[in-house]
Amino acid sequence: TPLAVTMRTPGSDVELAQGFLLTEGIIRDRSDIAAVRYCNSAGPDGMNTYNVLDVDLAPGVTLPDTGIERNFYTTSSCGVCGKASLDSIRTRTRHSPADDPATVDTEVLAGLPDTLREAQKVFATTGGLHAAGLFTPDGRVLAVREDVGRHNAVDKLIGWAAEQDRIPMAGTVLLVSGRASFELVQKAVMAGIPILAAVSAPSSLAVDLAEDAGLTLVGFLRGQSMNLYTHPERVRTPVRV
Repeated sequence: TPLAVTMRTPGSDVELAQGFLLTEGIIRDRSDIAAVRYCNSAGPDGMNTYNVLDVDLAPGVTLPDTGIERNFYTTSSCGVCGKASLDSIRTRTRHSPADDPATVDTEVLAGLPDTLREAQKVFATTGGLHAAGLFTPDGRVLAVREDVGRHNAVDKLIGWAAEQDRIPMAGTVLLVSGRASFELVQKAVMAGIPILAAVSAPSSLAVDLAEDAGLTLVGFLRGQSMNLYTHPERVRTPVRV
């Protein structure tokens, strides 16, 4: 059953598929997938293009209904695209971040964009890709993924976490290049990430969802400057003695 078509930067494709399935509420974690593999998708020269993945769900996992709630055709952009309505996006997460006690210092947050940029190997060459980085609250890098689309980069990170048996992604900080869209907040909430930071602005819908879901949302993270939009109790300012 064809489920989704997306424009993506090749690489980490299995992670991308797994992260997408989790953030759409189709799977809970890696155990809901029996197998994932490239299928034969031959190009003009007869060679496999490695552009199509087959995913077998584990026994008992319900197949998604692609005909009513969602048109699963996505692009490299972010936002409310292909959704039937806003209500259909407010999927009930199985990994709510609302009660996550994680906190992060403002000094740690301020240093994350530089750390992310240093890890963007393809961006350094092309200048044309977005990135998403997963960090511990003390600023240690767990994983970084790049893609032409911010939502793909986040799905790749979440797929990585699924492979590492780190779902829910409690006690982590997610940093995204660019703005924080509603869709990126939804993905963070679905994976149980308690803190999402972006170097640019969030949308008003993103702020609303973050507030409702118990997610800490940080925007305009640039140097020592940042805006705290929701649940600021997770962000601490160190007291200097």
